[in-house]
Amino acid sequence: MPNIIIDGVAVEAAAGVTILEAAKGADIRIPTLCCLRERGTIASCRVCVVDVEGLDHPVPACSTPVREGMAVTTSSPRVEAYRRIALELIVADHGLDSTNYCFSCKKNGACELQDLCREFGVLASSYEVAQKREPVLDANPFLSYDPNLCIRCQRCVGACNEAAHNHTLVAGKRGVRTTIEAPFGEGWRATDCESCGNCAQACPTGALVEKRRTDYRLWETERVRTTCPHCGVGCQLDLVVKDGRIVDAEAADGPSNHGLLCVKGRSASFDFVDAPDRLSTPLVRNPATGELEPAAWDDALDLVARRFTELRDAHGGESLAAFACSRSTNEDIYLFQKMARAAFHTNNVDCCARV
Repeated sequence: MPNIIIDGVAVEAAAGVTILEAAKGADIRIPTLCCLRERGTIASCRVCVVDVEGLDHPVPACSTPVREGMAVTTSSPRVEAYRRIALELIVADHGLDSTNYCFSCKKNGACELQDLCREFGVLASSYEVAQKREPVLDANPFLSYDPNLCIRCQRCVGACNEAAHNHTLVAGKRGVRTTIEAPFGEGWRATDCESCGNCAQACPTGALVEKRRTDYRLWETERVRTTCPHCGVGCQLDLVVKDGRIVDAEAADGPSNHGLLCVKGRSASFDFVDAPDRLSTPLVRNPATGELEPAAWDDALDLVARRFTELRDAHGGESLAAFACSRSTNEDIYLFQKMARAAFHTNNVDCCARV
């Protein structure tokens, strides 16, 4: 357990961890841009540079391991100057007049590059701004990729390959420049892309985005933590709510999903809530007319309970079966099978989770 000093604070760090990890463990913030936990640490952005006593130049905190007696300074005039230079280079490579373009970008207000530029006072780049424009790839129904906004941090590649294990996004080369090959143009269906959107959630800029982000801005919304209703895994997600209506879903760091979602959890877990053809009240068939008519919840539940009881008493529990929904949580399914056995007196329990 190496003992180090970070900003004058004594820290006991686990062997093999980086300066960034040790600082996080001590609640000391070091800004980052390309680093994504357990997804990849290519140390390309250089925003997380820190001073280490005895070294004549700053080092990236995300890829520098701690060692016994190390003294680290996370903020100083020299470190902040290095970070500003790194951000100016990134903004220049962004290929846009970012101060103007940000207002129309879908990630405006939720862009990590934008936040860091504000923090370090980078309003424009003093370097020559890239002018070449590339077409936006948006044939995918859920996702779009604007290579002009890509900063090649490769967080999307880590999310796709190391986390989701889809291996659809890859980092390529065009001469000496790194490029991200995102298959969201024509022919995307021929790839292994599952449209899960984990790449878009990992992207720190507006390069990779979900198309429905056009429906809202971050400051217009609030978030409500819930459990995905699509299967029994129990993935945690945050519903993005604007004016009382759910407009998006984002992966949360739950014990079973750790910040990941499948395409159903991200893109099909909430639209049904406001679907115009969704039943909002029970319907009971009128015996005289044969038509389904709205009924009070208590009346409908009493009817169902009475009929099940009559069938059970007349024909035995084996005449009944309980068929569960695959979109229910484990907890709901447990209560359902318990009701079948304790109230219906049947072991005929099944589920449609076969897809």
